[in-house]
Amino acid sequence: MTIDTDIMITRNDLGKKLYRKKTYYNLVIEQECLANSRAEATEKLSDCGVDHSQINHEITETKNGVETYMVDANYTDNGPTESFGQVVYTDDEFAEENGDVEIGEESPLQDYKENVLTQG
Repeated sequence: MTIDTDIMITRNDLGKKLYRKKTYYNLVIEQECLANSRAEATEKLSDCGVDHSQINHEITETKNGVETYMVDANYTDNGPTESFGQVVYTDDEFAEENGDVEIGEESPLQDYKENVLTQG
């Protein structure tokens, strides 16, 4: 039976053993989006994440005779969708006229109205 591997062997390798090890990494992705509500943001963020076509041998090091046999990424957990700010006009008397906006702190009362009162 032949074992599938990318390791190149010659007769100089006679007697050597093929070793394989799985190593698990935790990958954290923190994404942001603008939305009108937490529900809309959660939906938008759920549609994004890891581009699995990018999870391949290119993210590993191959040196000293080590070749990568397999690369995979699996979803395990996520945190809550949280609001960190709100788009507001800047503190300038002509901001509204000029369309000057920034992301400012959101009122805790607004978050309460959006996420507690509407879910009851």
